[in-house]
Amino acid sequence: MELNIRRVLVQYEDTFEEGAVRVETPLRKAAVIFVVENPLAGTVGADLSPLIEASVDLGRKVGAKLVEVMAGFEVQGYGKGALVGLAGEQEHANALLTTVFANPVREAIGGGEAWISSFQKVAAPGTVIDIPMNHKDEVYVRSHYDGITVMVPGGPKADEVAVIFCASSGRRLNWRVGGMTHEEVLARKAKAAQG
Repeated sequence: MELNIRRVLVQYEDTFEEGAVRVETPLRKAAVIFVVENPLAGTVGADLSPLIEASVDLGRKVGAKLVEVMAGFEVQGYGKGALVGLAGEQEHANALLTTVFANPVREAIGGGEAWISSFQKVAAPGTVIDIPMNHKDEVYVRSHYDGITVMVPGGPKADEVAVIFCASSGRRLNWRVGGMTHEEVLARKAKAAQG
């Protein structure tokens, strides 16, 4: 099965100031949205394996677009999700967001060892969704718990799935909840690489 891509949308924001913190290099948060035709729309309980297999190529395309939108910013955090049109099931989105979809995205952004926060729902056109994000290499880095609010204008239509992948270039600017840091994760990875 080959997925029919109907639209590709991107959204990003650069934050220079949050609370008492102002930075020269902004925190970039970006969302890449691929709206695809849902070949299982109108079915109930259909075999999901064709969607899972087709999601590998979708992951490659999403990864390439995400790198383009991040425009040289390092990816430190990520999250994924989907909006399923009213003729579909939430499981149609889950089939498009498994590890085989995510691994090509991980490869494109330079890796990612942590599981990826995810949320999906069946929705009418114009529904808002909040995509949760966490650190890409260690889920317990509290400074990187974040999210992006996404809406697809006029979508998803009843026979569509809007597949969403989000990334951030760093921690929340005004974070102060303690815990493991990004720098500690990098040091741990460097130590492990040395043997």
